[in-house]
Amino acid sequence: MKLKTKIFTISLVMLFCVSKAQFVKEHGQLSVKGTQLVDKNDNPIVLRGMSFGWHSMWPRFYNEKAVSWLKKDFNCNVVRAAMGIELGEDSYIKNPQFAKEKVEAVVNGAIKSDIYVIIDWHSHNVNLKEAKGFFEEMSKKYAKYPNIIYEVFNEPDYETWWEVKSYAEEVIRVIRENDPNNIILVGSPHWDQDVDLPAADPIIDDNNIMYTMHFYAATHGKELRDKTDAAIKSGLPIFVSESAGMEASGDGPLNVKAWQEYIDWMESRKLSWITWSVSDKDETCSILKKTAKSEGKWKDEDLKESGIKVREFLRKYNKE
Repeated sequence: MKLKTKIFTISLVMLFCVSKAQFVKEHGQLSVKGTQLVDKNDNPIVLRGMSFGWHSMWPRFYNEKAVSWLKKDFNCNVVRAAMGIELGEDSYIKNPQFAKEKVEAVVNGAIKSDIYVIIDWHSHNVNLKEAKGFFEEMSKKYAKYPNIIYEVFNEPDYETWWEVKSYAEEVIRVIRENDPNNIILVGSPHWDQDVDLPAADPIIDDNNIMYTMHFYAATHGKELRDKTDAAIKSGLPIFVSESAGMEASGDGPLNVKAWQEYIDWMESRKLSWITWSVSDKDETCSILKKTAKSEGKWKDEDLKESGIKVREFLRKYNKE
């Protein structure tokens, strides 16, 4: 009897490990039903994970082993490859081949680790020609993988919603010529704060679109949550593709209480959320110290306070 119990326990543990190891295999092709992100069985799914910092500033972390470590140690079920468009000598505008190599290293690492991955056009400005060329190439290469999510405009700043919407519609058409299924994320004006604008005038030609809201908990309070709730109530699907617990500058002290309030709010609404960022800049939101190795295997002493805390959150909420 004891032997049977032991075998049963081992089998359950192995089944649990396999299900965690095969996250995309388990959930498959994502889609949007109403305002909810759902998996291949139309069951609600919440993605939680980390965004890499700008590839042009922290390229050393853009590799398969770092992705694998984020899955294994942080329990991420999604990562975000933030391809810097204008910033730095290795930006996409100045060095597109290098940029694509870095992004594809993360994408391929996510596919290998069987988690989801956001290909993020990390810009605050309209670069329509360049964006169409990039997403045409990425959608041709990765259309067959259900792991892929396209983020076509990270954070519009001073563009109007009409400008953002017009841009997004053109880029979406390019993607859909190659990839009819994978989720596309669209930003909104004022650094992804004004979600009320797309709520009043959404893109209507595609069902698998979600709109991004970004928050930094020490700056953005209940007003942004209320605005987002109203957008959701009106039928707008929301994906929190960038967030963290400090000020909007990325610096200043962590406000863990305010961060937890946001996480409680997201969890109660089954909103997916990504935390910024896998980088080692001397600021609060960069989760790593300079001692952190490029390929993961980070020890506690390699993590800043924000890194320790987000790992705690991800382990807790991605425990299923």
